[in-house]
Amino acid sequence: MKKIVIPIIALLVASCGGDKPEEVKKSNPIAVTVSAVTENNNEPFVTASGTIEAENSANLSTRMMGHVTKIHVKVGQKVMQGQLLVSVNNTDLQAKKAQVDASIMQAQAAFNNAKKDYDRFVNLFAQQSASQKELDDMTVRYEMAKANLDAAKQMRNEVVAQFAYVNLTAPFSGVVTNTFVKEGDMANPGMPLISVEGASGYQVTARVSENDIAQIQNGMAVTVLLKSKNTEIKGKVAEVSLSSKNTGGQYLVKINLDKTDAKILPGMYTTVKFPIEKTAKVTTDKILIPTEIIFTNGDLKGIYTVSQQNTAVLRWIRLGRTFGNQTEVLSGLNANEKYILSADGKLFNGAKVSVK
Repeated sequence: MKKIVIPIIALLVASCGGDKPEEVKKSNPIAVTVSAVTENNNEPFVTASGTIEAENSANLSTRMMGHVTKIHVKVGQKVMQGQLLVSVNNTDLQAKKAQVDASIMQAQAAFNNAKKDYDRFVNLFAQQSASQKELDDMTVRYEMAKANLDAAKQMRNEVVAQFAYVNLTAPFSGVVTNTFVKEGDMANPGMPLISVEGASGYQVTARVSENDIAQIQNGMAVTVLLKSKNTEIKGKVAEVSLSSKNTGGQYLVKINLDKTDAKILPGMYTTVKFPIEKTAKVTTDKILIPTEIIFTNGDLKGIYTVSQQNTAVLRWIRLGRTFGNQTEVLSGLNANEKYILSADGKLFNGAKVSVK
């Protein structure tokens, strides 16, 4: 039986092995369109990546320690200025307020009594029925009672002001973007409890390199490319940071966006184009390719190039910044090297191609 099976298997293997090269030889080359890499030597703009932020945003916290008794809003809910957002247990504060109120009543009674005595001694002194020493002593008593009453009232103002930190209200109209605690959690002084962002306007915070920051001025009109929407929005530079000490060597630039019909949300990624004055000459050696031809395999980015034998060669590349609909290639592709823009069939590494 072994002598029969082995030749049959061998025949099948030989038959399958012989068909594959024959198919490759007979397959027609894939028609492709190619483009040569060119160095970009004079761009009319400087670009920088950025994110959209609300013009008004705040993380609200309390100065009082206590349990969170109630969260009155949910994430994504619209709120009005002054609307109650979070309540923190204020039993200790209520007790302190009661003590202060009692102190005010005591100080008020002492002041009223001292004022009556003072007025009486003023009349007696005018009638020469009381000495100067008696009037001076009564005046001191009256002033002390008045000062004690004022101190008690100021203490009450301090307690009342602390109630603003146990009942957190919206500082402006907007949207609740996050809640950092749940009901029953312990709130500590300075710990963020809830965040609110205004819905009146948006701005972009971009990070600009030290090579480009000198060309950016306040009031400069810019174009902002919203990557997720593939939409361009106009805007103006509102702030230019003059230090990169705390921003990793890059300078922060804030841009106020014009009104647009596009639905934009805080956190969206953008590319900002800063125009350069015509008198400014910029020389760079950036290699740019169309973003649409780049494909992704996990963390790898690649394109297809054409070899001298007219075959498709898969080339892994390292990418830099995005400039509109083009992306910078940092490594993996040389100047004047051809790469495939489009193909009439499915490409794979080693496929025969014919250039249109």
